[in-house]
Amino acid sequence: MPIKTTLNYSPNFNPKKRKFNEIKFIIFHYTGMKKESQAINRLSNIQSEVSCHYLVKKNGEIITMVPGSYIAWHAGKSSWGNYKSLNKNSIGIEITNPGHEFGYKKFSKKQISSLLRLSRYLIKKYKIGLKDILGHSDIAPERKKDPGEKFPWKYLAKNKVGLWHTVKKKDLIKNREIKATKVDKDFFINNLFKIGYQKKFPGDLSQKKYLNYIIKAFQRRYRQDLIDGKIDQECVIISQNLAKNFH
Repeated sequence: MPIKTTLNYSPNFNPKKRKFNEIKFIIFHYTGMKKESQAINRLSNIQSEVSCHYLVKKNGEIITMVPGSYIAWHAGKSSWGNYKSLNKNSIGIEITNPGHEFGYKKFSKKQISSLLRLSRYLIKKYKIGLKDILGHSDIAPERKKDPGEKFPWKYLAKNKVGLWHTVKKKDLIKNREIKATKVDKDFFINNLFKIGYQKKFPGDLSQKKYLNYIIKAFQRRYRQDLIDGKIDQECVIISQNLAKNFH
């Protein structure tokens, strides 16, 4: 059954329709602007050259900005696994939130409730795998932090939207900030590549700097209360637990 949405079409999309089976991913973003009205204006302004398929407002209302059969301009320069420039293979969902720059807030219950309904609808419609539900910071870690560490990935995963690890809380606490060996660190980085984080680092960054970005992107998603860019034993066991879902 289709989701009830308000229409506010954006001109920022590719005019050529894509094939149904090209849609493989859902990408979550936050708007990162002070006001919701500013975000809506930007996403529907031809000069901004950015858009999304759906916007989830603070009150839970869902706006359709670009129909799913068209490529919306939301991901920018991005990569995941063997995919590059994820606009062509994804549905982009923006969620109203001022973001890290303007006083990052918790997402509202109404937003998350609407996001769950919308995501489930899209998962069913496009047959999207749970491991293919991503954040903007997963696919562009050197540029983006959204949807950020306050985004309820664990809660969504419990409700069959996205993945979360199954490591027990006591094991997480026990291993937090326990130093990882060189072998452990290499193992962790390889797990990140297995999960989908991009192996090839951008030419304008050193490998060390890029690895720091992907470590933080991983922590922002799977270890949300400590984002320090350091690989400890907690990060290692979480990555190992998650990597089992990827072949």
